[in-house]
Amino acid sequence: MNFVDYLFETTKDLTKEIVVGNSEKISYSDMYNMYVSRIARWLSGKFGSNEKILLISDNSVFFIGAYLGIIKSGNICVPLNPSVTTTSLKYIATQCASKIAFVENKHLKKLDDLNLEKVHQDMILGDILQSSKFNCDGKLFDEGRIAEIIFTSGSTALPKGVMLSHKNLRANTDSIIKYLELTNNDRVLVVLPFYYCYGLSLLHTHIKVGASLVLNNTFIMLNTVIDDLLNYSCTGFSGVPSHYQIFLRKSRRFKVTQFPHIRYVTQAGGKLPNVFIEDFLKTFPKIRFYVMYGQTEATARLSYLPPSWLPEKLGSIGKGIPGVTLEVVNESMQKVKPNEIGEIIAEGDNIMVGYFEDPTLTDETIKAGRLHTGDIGTVDKDGFIYVLAREKEYLKVSGERISPKEVEDVIVSLPSVVDCSIVGVEDDILGEAIKAFIVLESTASLTKDDILNFCNQRLSSTKLPKFIEFIDEIPASPTGKKLRSELEKLGT
Repeated sequence: MNFVDYLFETTKDLTKEIVVGNSEKISYSDMYNMYVSRIARWLSGKFGSNEKILLISDNSVFFIGAYLGIIKSGNICVPLNPSVTTTSLKYIATQCASKIAFVENKHLKKLDDLNLEKVHQDMILGDILQSSKFNCDGKLFDEGRIAEIIFTSGSTALPKGVMLSHKNLRANTDSIIKYLELTNNDRVLVVLPFYYCYGLSLLHTHIKVGASLVLNNTFIMLNTVIDDLLNYSCTGFSGVPSHYQIFLRKSRRFKVTQFPHIRYVTQAGGKLPNVFIEDFLKTFPKIRFYVMYGQTEATARLSYLPPSWLPEKLGSIGKGIPGVTLEVVNESMQKVKPNEIGEIIAEGDNIMVGYFEDPTLTDETIKAGRLHTGDIGTVDKDGFIYVLAREKEYLKVSGERISPKEVEDVIVSLPSVVDCSIVGVEDDILGEAIKAFIVLESTASLTKDDILNFCNQRLSSTKLPKFIEFIDEIPASPTGKKLRSELEKLGT
């Protein structure tokens, strides 16, 4: 079955609003019948199938309609960050041999130098929506076909495309719905971009159960986020570590506000230091806090920690989600014993098909059907998994392997510290020395000596920062992930 037919299997005729909010509203029936099915028909008639179609847009009704219409048509959606660099955009468009792009009006200039047919919002509301309904028998559809390619980029390498099939998307959606216990009564506030797999998972799961989404593209304006949570009676919120750190250390209003409708929040996209989880649990004891772990290569999600295990298993990413086998293995591919260290690997129907036009990297990442995450972890006696670091993030100080996360967790436990990131800098004696970049609350009076004295009481001598620099904010990607590479440049 086509993934979009699966999503709208029981919801396509609902008059209930799928998108709720100040700027845009639309019902399920209008989204499916006026946007998704007609875009699909137009694309199928003009371009056939299996074309790689770019999508550049902020979270909006336009994005949702185009994204779902592209996938329903049997073509392949390539959602891109609207702030994508010209170099990356040209590279991706060339690699995909794209003939067409759906582009939000304000981003049209990005495509001036590309020979592509451009579909913008005015066209969606005009010619395309005059097409008749799109009819196809989704039951005959091959779920193994590619539905989308999500490009992930680093600072030193060209973007790599993660190919996800209709089956991948369906498997991950089913699993997340199950463990979050989502229903049609849920309403999630979305601050995560839809070109990011975590953001897309919110879109998929809530459409499938007939729930609603409130779109907020201005997280930097914290009061608008808090207002939306209250005004639209949101039952859920999902964020990356920086969202929770900002809420808990930079917003005076957040911690003194009651959110009577929120039943759960989720956190993924990197490790949130334990001190922030403890702070959230203390402040909002009735809200269920889900720690989650995943990768784009896993269609978003690999594990979750049931809220009932907090705070007992604080720091753990939990165990594999339904349908996923998640293990920590040694170099002999044997499961490690408690407290032993190994690589985290995964197996399930959500594991990507592979990297676009890169069979070598695919073979290095997926071996015997199992995804090698590149994350180093361990397990406890109950089988709960703990991520220690990515292999490439370990520092080597005086010959000792140091996990940056361990040092960061100590520093952010200081109440006046909003965020911290640790990088290694070259050192003639130590090989690598530790440098700490620290963000303080605006009213904080902490000095470098205060930081060092605090660390000295909690860390061994090899784990102490040799250099400390106070900065206004930690460089981060648009999805909120720390950009250590940018800090490494500053550290030299």
